[in-house]
Amino acid sequence: MVQTRLKIIDLSDRADQPFRYKAKHLVFNGEIYNYLELRQQLEKRGHRFVTQSDTEVLIHHLDEFGAAGIADLEGMWAFALYDEADSSLTLCRDRFGEKPLYLLQDGAGIYFASEVKALMMLAGRKLAINYDQLSRFIVNGYKALNKQLHHQFFIGLEVLPPACVRRIDRDGLSHQWRYWNPCLQQEQGMDFGEAVAGTKARLIRSLEIRLRADVPLAFMLSGGVDSNSLIGIAKRLFGYDVHGFTVIADDERYGEADVVRQSVQALGIRHTEIPADRSDFIAKLRTLVNYHDAPVATTVDFAIWQLIEKVAAHGYRIVISGNGADELFSGYYDHHLLYLAAVHQDPNLYGHSLRQWNDKVRPHVRNPYLTEPERFVRTPAERRHIYLGSEEFGRLFHAPWAEPFWEAAYTPDLMRNRMANEIFHESVPVVLHEDDLNAMYHSVENRSPFLDRDLFEFANSVPTRHLVRDGAAKAVLREAVRGIAPDHIVDQVRKVGFNVPTEEYVDLSSPENVDFLTGDSPIFDYVDRERIRDLVASNTSTNSRSKALFNFISSKVFVEEFS
Repeated sequence: MVQTRLKIIDLSDRADQPFRYKAKHLVFNGEIYNYLELRQQLEKRGHRFVTQSDTEVLIHHLDEFGAAGIADLEGMWAFALYDEADSSLTLCRDRFGEKPLYLLQDGAGIYFASEVKALMMLAGRKLAINYDQLSRFIVNGYKALNKQLHHQFFIGLEVLPPACVRRIDRDGLSHQWRYWNPCLQQEQGMDFGEAVAGTKARLIRSLEIRLRADVPLAFMLSGGVDSNSLIGIAKRLFGYDVHGFTVIADDERYGEADVVRQSVQALGIRHTEIPADRSDFIAKLRTLVNYHDAPVATTVDFAIWQLIEKVAAHGYRIVISGNGADELFSGYYDHHLLYLAAVHQDPNLYGHSLRQWNDKVRPHVRNPYLTEPERFVRTPAERRHIYLGSEEFGRLFHAPWAEPFWEAAYTPDLMRNRMANEIFHESVPVVLHEDDLNAMYHSVENRSPFLDRDLFEFANSVPTRHLVRDGAAKAVLREAVRGIAPDHIVDQVRKVGFNVPTEEYVDLSSPENVDFLTGDSPIFDYVDRERIRDLVASNTSTNSRSKALFNFISSKVFVEEFS
């Protein structure tokens, strides 16, 4: 077992890996945020430590409690533990899949790694592209990529699911199980004030343990309540010397510069603005696709890669982001309609909520499937808004491609089930994967305080009726950070959502760019070149077409690099 270590906690060489304790050897990617508390408990049981690292705490904890001890861990991780005593190998991944763990099995054995390129090197062969997954991405977008984990961009590639352990014995026999199953049981007697207080306490604690580090730490800052909540807690409650970083897009539909500057002034923090860099876009995208071993999922991921480059240039080794808040507390336009469906049987609450939606939300909704307030009352199974334009994009191939929408069943509550699917199968897995790779490219670690087990379980115990209030999503979170995050952020109802349209990176009026998009490429063995020409020549200002065009560009580069 080998590892390239990014030193975050205990920078001494004695904490390097593989780390040995008794007959056990550990390689570990990530952080155990509650390692200090676990260490204290282990010391009471007679354990003695030679480092200050979370790595040593992890291996001692596993030695003391075995796989059952994984339930005690709070953090993000992918680890491999080899035990000489019985020649067993234990592989494990964190609850939300913040850290990757790939596997490849052939006649010679099983290989595991944090990156696909490492698996190819270990196996001594290249893997064939899975064109079905590539079609899925081009047609349905990034939210379709993790619906089922056996769908990967390479044939034969396997991913250990989040919240899972796999144990392989000396004979090569393996056993896999989940060590955590999310609970989505609402406490119907909980009032709004209790929901706010419980959220506040758990969010503060989550950030507190994620500020633990022996290297400098920075924050991503946007114009939303998520990042402002975290920065407000760090600055105003913990006295942290916050440095925020923001990508500034030119498109006025997604412009947040003025709101961000208000936050910077209100919070009194250091701040660095990073304009979306259009120079050498295709060459840079090619570099990033090679590093990701996959198409880059969105233009936002490309922008975040540039942001983290500046974070690293300023000497930081950790960046904190607001990943997961939208999916945990509600934040998307379909959540508003799902909420209206949830309170539809309460005439007073529904009437007030409908008036607020019409006044504050409806004017900003562009998705045609989300403009009817009773959409989910009349058609609870409506999901066309998620794969918007998929019928059109399915015809971009020589042979049309289509796949019906599918979602897992976690709870009968329509809104909470939709949010759980976003966390475990749709938006969050892709964001975590892209952010992790983008950060690691620059030797930076990404931390996501909203993805905390205690916070998640409490948030999902909050009754659905509390999630939206007076037309504002994230009502519980907003009140939890009132007086901590800037008032203009807490009271802002409109969901902007950071985005960089494809046209900001690729000038479609440029003959050179058109030649690149439609010139000879192995991707046209299965994509229809004429239909791509039509897409390029069409009006791509609509969000769905802009995204589909980027999906094609990213896929084209991927095929050229890996076919």
